[in-house]
Amino acid sequence: MTPHDLPHGAVLRPARPGDEPGLLECIHRLAVYEREPDAVENTIERISATFFGPDPKAFAHVVERDGAIVGIAVWFLTYSTWTGTHGIWLEDLFVAESERGRGFGKALIASLAHECAIRGYARLEWTVLDWNAPSIAFYRSLGATPMDEWTTQRLTGEPLATLGAALD
Repeated sequence: MTPHDLPHGAVLRPARPGDEPGLLECIHRLAVYEREPDAVENTIERISATFFGPDPKAFAHVVERDGAIVGIAVWFLTYSTWTGTHGIWLEDLFVAESERGRGFGKALIASLAHECAIRGYARLEWTVLDWNAPSIAFYRSLGATPMDEWTTQRLTGEPLATLGAALD
């Protein structure tokens, strides 16, 4: 992805080394918005290794305005056994509250749709909290449809450790 100029003097671009503090700040602000202000365990060092290490497994696009990162789209690759192609999983989308309504969120998602198009990927997917009406409305305005028959499952903590230890 090449950088794109956005309204209000902002630039949409891939994340790059040096963006770690801005990425982490947006992650913290997203956690506050999602009512989990103490849940973030990520660090600048982890972000650096994950996004900019020798074999990155996650990626980010950012919106930068006046030298600050004001929006992020954090993503990674998925794979569909049915289509035989990769897709993109949007892990986090965040635009600072003071910057909303300027088209930055739409530009971030459009950048991921563009990645799908140029790479031949079949899907762009994400989850949204069921109480987050503004985001749901925004996603519907883009043409996104809910996957009502699917329920996200997760293993963490002790159940994850216990299951993993079953093969020891």
